Amino acid sequence: MSTYRLEELKQYSDTLRTRDGEAIHVRFVEPRDIDQLQHYFRSLSTRSRYNRFFGAISELPKGLLNDFLLVGARERFTVVATKMVDGFETIVAEARYALHAETSALEFGLSVDDRWHGRGIATALIKNLECRAAALGAEHMFGDTLRSNETMISLARTSGFAFVNHPDDWKLVQFDKEIHLAPKDIPCASWRLAAFSRQADRPSASA
Repeated sequence: MSTYRLEELKQYSDTLRTRDGEAIHVRFVEPRDIDQLQHYFRSLSTRSRYNRFFGAISELPKGLLNDFLLVGARERFTVVATKMVDGFETIVAEARYALHAETSALEFGLSVDDRWHGRGIATALIKNLECRAAALGAEHMFGDTLRSNETMISLARTSGFAFVNHPDDWKLVQFDKEIHLAPKDIPCASWRLAAFSRQADRPSASA
């Protein structure tokens, strides 16, 4: 899949709700986000950055930052969850996911601004990622986390993931979930657009 054109991105936006009903907007990252995205990662606590990247970094290296801004290249995608704060659109969470077509699997990782922990943002974001995975044709989704990351382990467990030993690194644990979303239920823009695309590709009965 080639990189999405900028004018297409807004079609894939969704509005989620936090545990207390606050609206969170989820959209693909855009080039205009480069400074705010870097500020977001710099603002995470040292522990949160370590848990997200499995290493001690203070900001996104330039190469990785550029990779985050490429939407659709090599079937890799970045979304940001934003909220209006004091009149400004503010990034409060992010997620990056990649489709492995050969195994029909979607791999993902995410983080939430420390100031917004405990509001159900990560839970809502994982549900949205499950929908996006289904739209891409994935049959299951998985992620890796540090064995010491109790927050992510608890989140994955309550979101229905099963745990297995990581095949390459004893410090990590892998969590995996089969996708069982009913096609008639289209809970996000990505799946809705995918459904419309499939309908458009079908030959008509009169053809």
